Amino acid sequence: MTHQPIDLAVHHQPKGASDAVAYGFVKALRFCADTFFAKRYGHRAVVLETVAAVPGMVGATLTHLKCLRRMESDKGWIKTLMDEAENERMHLMTFIEVAKPTLFERFVVVAAQWVFYLFFFGLYLVSSKTAHRVVGYFEEEAVISYTHYLAEIDEGRSENVPAPQIALDYWSLPAGATLRDVVEVVRADEAHHRDVNHSFANELRGLPQGVIAPCPPHVVLEPNWKAAA
Repeated sequence: MTHQPIDLAVHHQPKGASDAVAYGFVKALRFCADTFFAKRYGHRAVVLETVAAVPGMVGATLTHLKCLRRMESDKGWIKTLMDEAENERMHLMTFIEVAKPTLFERFVVVAAQWVFYLFFFGLYLVSSKTAHRVVGYFEEEAVISYTHYLAEIDEGRSENVPAPQIALDYWSLPAGATLRDVVEVVRADEAHHRDVNHSFANELRGLPQGVIAPCPPHVVLEPNWKAAA
């Protein structure tokens, strides 16, 4: 399979205290992840994708409420953030099939979700531009992690197992697709989220918008009641 190349070198240089705080926070999270998981990239993905699925939902909720209060347009932010949350959740569901998390790792998932949700909710209320910058930096690190994961697969240290059925269905991958194909398309998703959130933060600060990496095509999930209607 061939995938559209993404720019792996994208990095927003911190400008001002808000960006510096966001960057330092994400680097601290990166240190914790590297210490805890080392090169167990499948298990790392399970925990980190749980955290990554939180910001979109928080941002969509608070943006929705703000637009109701101010009686103004959301400029498409709510749907974009909801799509991001759903996409990250599908990453999690995919890597659960690959990594088979242990009971302890499931506990870490629950604890990390609650702690990060409360933190991010508070941060978004105080400074939405800092919150979006945190996500942009978080996704920069995700792109790096998945690039390392690809190297692990290519060099034979991680088995290139068949892609889970959930991944075949969601990204419409062909029969015979492998874990490498999944990691490539997930990395492209993360590059898209990286650029979108940096652009949101730029817009809130009145800075120029950057180039947005394309989002890989995937199935739009429909609620069950639509199928029954």
